[in-house]
Amino acid sequence: MISQQQMKQAMQAYIDAFNRVDVDAIVALYADDATVEDPVGSPLKSGRKAIAEFYAYAIKSGARLKLAAPIRGSHGNSAAMAFDVELNMPQGDKTARAVIRVIDVMTFDDAGKFSSMRAFWGPSDMEVLGAS
Repeated sequence: MISQQQMKQAMQAYIDAFNRVDVDAIVALYADDATVEDPVGSPLKSGRKAIAEFYAYAIKSGARLKLAAPIRGSHGNSAAMAFDVELNMPQGDKTARAVIRVIDVMTFDDAGKFSSMRAFWGPSDMEVLGAS
């Protein structure tokens, strides 16, 4: 089984790759048959192709991730992290800076790859900061 330290390192690598705008590095952290549910309750994105499309779209918004607390491990094969997504949101003919407060829970396979990612956030976790 993957260690707590390996899970935390993989999740930090995820944050770092996202902020470097490196979709290939993000997707490389996922197993071939992985799923992404972002936000929880939305349709699953399954497989590397769908996951790559999801992250390419997310990165286009100018989103950046900032940890809000240390990454948490577990006694099993999952870990979680609380972070803020800072992004540009369309607001009519302008854009506005916004923040979404998120908790991601990743489950790992035996090879140390993400087998699933679930992003917990709802409408009240999003705040529009101002138009630009």
